[in-house]
Amino acid sequence: MERLNNQKAVTSTTACKISFDEKIRIFSHDFLKCCLYVADAPAHGFAFTKMLYSRFIGTSQVLEDFLDFHGAKNSQKWYFYRELTAAVRHISLASYSLKHINNRLVFYDLPDTGAFAREGEKTHAFFKTCLHRLAPVILEEARRLEVDIPDGTCDPGEFPAITTGEMLPYDIDDESKDLQKENIVKIASQFLNIAENFEKFGFYEPFPLEKIRAIIPAKVNEVQIRRFEMLVHNLQSLFDTYVIHGGYRYGNRKLKQLRSFFSVVFHLLQMIGRLLHFYERHLYEAGYKHVYRKAQQQLLDIIDAPMLVDRTINFGLYYVCHFLNTGRALASEILNENIERSRITVGIPVKLGFHSRPSLLVAKIVQHYGGKVELVVNGDRFDASSVLDIQWAGGKISKEKIERVVFEGDSRALRDIKILAGVNYGEDSMGKGVPLPKELRYLQ
Repeated sequence: MERLNNQKAVTSTTACKISFDEKIRIFSHDFLKCCLYVADAPAHGFAFTKMLYSRFIGTSQVLEDFLDFHGAKNSQKWYFYRELTAAVRHISLASYSLKHINNRLVFYDLPDTGAFAREGEKTHAFFKTCLHRLAPVILEEARRLEVDIPDGTCDPGEFPAITTGEMLPYDIDDESKDLQKENIVKIASQFLNIAENFEKFGFYEPFPLEKIRAIIPAKVNEVQIRRFEMLVHNLQSLFDTYVIHGGYRYGNRKLKQLRSFFSVVFHLLQMIGRLLHFYERHLYEAGYKHVYRKAQQQLLDIIDAPMLVDRTINFGLYYVCHFLNTGRALASEILNENIERSRITVGIPVKLGFHSRPSLLVAKIVQHYGGKVELVVNGDRFDASSVLDIQWAGGKISKEKIERVVFEGDSRALRDIKILAGVNYGEDSMGKGVPLPKELRYLQ
């Protein structure tokens, strides 16, 4: 053991004896080779593939970490080189997510994707332009810093496209996998909840630049987008683990199409998160020091910031809203095909009946779970997710002096409606609100 520790100490000491100048050459080498390749991109067809983006992501990440470890953020000499490296990393990460969507789009089987594909190509062209403009500036900065430029560039053959004309044999039938209804219901419900919560952004038409600048980062920022990205990623993981872990070609098309909706949303959120991080951290707020402001201005001379935020909002966020909204009908259909249904009989709100407060609470319970629930009054059926419908039912109940009613549908919602009825729908006999049981905290 002592001998092993001595060997480790010698290795560590030897590694530390390598100078910063030598290490910056090593850590920059592969990154600068990619920059040479991109700077000469028109000569070989401007071939930007997932393989190239992956190489850029990896080499820029390790170089940025190296520079940060050695204090580049506080070095006038090295700060701009570090900022250029970070710019490449975030643009490449965004490009990788977008390229993934583009490669998968034909398998997603989503409706009306023509306009989305065209806007995606426009966005990808912008990313390529950013990298093409960054590459020569990085090489120039490396020369200024006396970092050795590699003798040769990369070969285009190193960066083939991910798609080929062949598909591997389909010989694992995912139809034999037990499709657990409980998990399908959970996934469909969570998708509907995410779609409802995302409505606060409400981007259903292109925004002018002035409005975009007003909402970033006040209303739309990296932290918020990352939270939704995590929720959608968890949804995708739940689906792949407990429902179908096969591919996109065969099997239950309805379930796989639902997965396509939250898959494209997930990768768009990844792209948006990277772009917002880059904009907020590197282009929006530079800090008070002169070197920071100077580097920011140099980046703004390279990166078209108005175009970057336009693609973030008018492409990325717009289509997240679009696909979440479009997928709602399918999620509701799948949910109602798989929910456990039941029937309960409960009393009506004492004294005041189904006026606004109890009607709203019942509707919010039904909306929370997403499954279909109906309020049945002497054979007439009312949509229990609609406050207006419940109040229409309340008029019939009052007129016919009915004291007990029936709810039919999603057993999860009926369980909570029964709890709500047990506390007189959240109010006393005078119509004043009372505390709700802990099971119903989500209504508050």
